[in-house]
Amino acid sequence: MLDLVQLRSFVALEQMGSFMLAAEKLGLGQSTVSQHIQRLEAALGRKLVTRDTHRVSLTADGEALLGHARKMLAIDSEVEALFAESSLRGRLRLGVSEDFVTSRLPGVLEDFVRTHPSVDLELTVALSGVLYQMQDNGEIDLVLAKRRLGDARGQLVYREPLVWLARDPERILRDRTLPLIAFPPPSITRSVAIETLDRHRIPWRIVCTCGSLSGLTAAARAGMGILVQPRSMVPQGLKELPAGNLPPLEDVEFVLVPSKGADRKLIAALSSEILSKVRAL
Repeated sequence: MLDLVQLRSFVALEQMGSFMLAAEKLGLGQSTVSQHIQRLEAALGRKLVTRDTHRVSLTADGEALLGHARKMLAIDSEVEALFAESSLRGRLRLGVSEDFVTSRLPGVLEDFVRTHPSVDLELTVALSGVLYQMQDNGEIDLVLAKRRLGDARGQLVYREPLVWLARDPERILRDRTLPLIAFPPPSITRSVAIETLDRHRIPWRIVCTCGSLSGLTAAARAGMGILVQPRSMVPQGLKELPAGNLPPLEDVEFVLVPSKGADRKLIAALSSEILSKVRAL
């Protein structure tokens, strides 16, 4: 019989990428998480994780175990929820900006769905401005998206700077008119970039517009122009332009905005999961 407590530490370690962050997530000591992994490896007779100077990763045997571990923990949560009088039930419509989806959302959803198996979660991915419009129309219960500095809406999750990105910064900067790769309006990153360039009288042109971050990233990796993204969400293959080449961009804030009339218990549960996950990272 595999120990569910050890499996929970194993899954948290895979999610967080380090023993320290996994321990913080579970509310345990780092040595305790390490012992759980060692005992799990001893029980299976296989090496499950490897460590380097930057991150903990799974071995081939660890990858093979991961799916089964998740299923076992999910079944445990379902049984617990079945007999818990206070278990959450219902439908929650979540709207998330795409840049957050590609970087941090999977871990949040995995934990929430496992903890609250009786909640039906409907996910909408779109630009922040579009999500706010949908929320105003009563189509979304909770929005996790960006806001401009000075905007008072929502509960702050975290704040970080926007940065200029390109595959070949030196080549791009030789152009007389700066080539921009951007989301269509109403995009916050697009607005910030254009306003900054106009304020410093730097000529620009839009060379690629796409509603998908994967499309914008492909264009930037192809060397078409410059892309603006939050610093923690820089796609692979792109470099941040060194300071001084272009004017600095303002910070952007990610916030949680609940809708009036939405189920408060569901909103509180998912908001708590998002806040704990993001702040641990």
